[in-house]
Amino acid sequence: MQSNQHSSFWFQEAIARESNATVQALEQDIHADVCIVGGGFTGLWTAIQLKQKQPSLNIAVIEKDLCGSGASGRNGGCMLTWSTKFLSLKKLYGEAEAKRLVKASEQAIDEIEAFCQEFQIDAQLRRHGTLYTASNAAQLGGLDSVLNELKRHSISSWQPWTKEKVQAESGSALHQEGHFSEAAASVQPGLLVRGLKRVAEETGVAIYERTPMTGIEKKQQPVCITTPKGRIRAGKVVLALNAWMPSLFPEFKNSVVLVSSDMMITKPIPEKLAKTGLKDGKTVIDGRTFVHYYRTTPEGRLMLGKGGNYFSFANRMSKVFDEPSRYQQILNAAFHRFFPSLPLELIDSTWTGASDRSATGMPFFGRLKENPDIVYGLGYSGNGVAQSWMGGQILASLVLGENNTWTRSGLVSGPLASFPPEPLRWFGALIIRNAIRRKEKAEDHHRRPRWLDCQLAKLASSAGKADKG
Repeated sequence: MQSNQHSSFWFQEAIARESNATVQALEQDIHADVCIVGGGFTGLWTAIQLKQKQPSLNIAVIEKDLCGSGASGRNGGCMLTWSTKFLSLKKLYGEAEAKRLVKASEQAIDEIEAFCQEFQIDAQLRRHGTLYTASNAAQLGGLDSVLNELKRHSISSWQPWTKEKVQAESGSALHQEGHFSEAAASVQPGLLVRGLKRVAEETGVAIYERTPMTGIEKKQQPVCITTPKGRIRAGKVVLALNAWMPSLFPEFKNSVVLVSSDMMITKPIPEKLAKTGLKDGKTVIDGRTFVHYYRTTPEGRLMLGKGGNYFSFANRMSKVFDEPSRYQQILNAAFHRFFPSLPLELIDSTWTGASDRSATGMPFFGRLKENPDIVYGLGYSGNGVAQSWMGGQILASLVLGENNTWTRSGLVSGPLASFPPEPLRWFGALIIRNAIRRKEKAEDHHRRPRWLDCQLAKLASSAGKADKG
């Protein structure tokens, strides 16, 4: 099976293990109880959870390329919870729901691990936790307010580490402080999403790859979806397109902004990594606005990523998102700062992922106004590997018309905020991004940032840290 030559290292590795697999495209008209548009984490979790609840459902999934070739197979593989977003959750949905969502996001880690074990998905899932750090003096104490609130509500999984332990466990002397949580994991996202595809098919879900949606009659019942070689008439439709939603559904054009997360990975260097102190699969995330994040793989590679680089004008799915990173100079600089003993020649590959960042920093779900039989979910804002399991629960519950904690969640309110229209959004995003870069560069070099840069940076911080999952 051939994949896009510019896909991530993760996805290429996963596809290489499927040398005998075939691609089934839709070539005729069909009927389905449920049609899911999008074959990534959200779409596949929804299909599987629908089948688990009602095995008799006739479910069809269509994917324009290969399942997982989009953001699901291109992210950093950091399975993180929403605990550090508790204050934002509380502000948006209230204290009780915020506590429930933090616990649910932790449960998602357990559920995904159990699912992989039950269905023998070798996704290199490692329950080694996560370490949130301060990589310069300005970041010290950045988590204090949220950690105090989590502790006050008895839902904190975090523990402070000494500076010496942080530096030893993270493999880098750059870190000044850190807090560790066991409620996290790392995973090879390409292997996970391809594993979900296999399980979905084994449960009876029909999956059609290289079958893009070319049209949808939203006001018709059953809903009619057109593809290049066939139509699908479905009683219920799930739109699990995430970063592709704004370009296909104009009603969401101001609900998210598409921004890149850029990643690099080294060749296998287990001995060199052992000398730095990196000895397990924990994820390490620093405290800047557009974070650095890194982790190792079982074969001894080191992956490092940086969020918040390329902002797409009018949320167009630019070719940038399907190319090696344009920001390798930034990645190289970060790699050298964190690991000065490792030469840049060890870098094997770079790639780019598209993140659909909402104005609140949280995903949102709902029903289309034109037709309540069409449900949607998007806006994971860089935290979606574990949260997509929750998204599948929400969307499956909406499809079945259930009245439960998922359908009553504040997440099921559609977009709660919006970005300015173009061109203000794009110009504003670049101004704020560049201010953040100048501010954090000054902080890295122990200089006082300019006052204006600090004020502009505050405009981005309201939605929380981003682009690592």
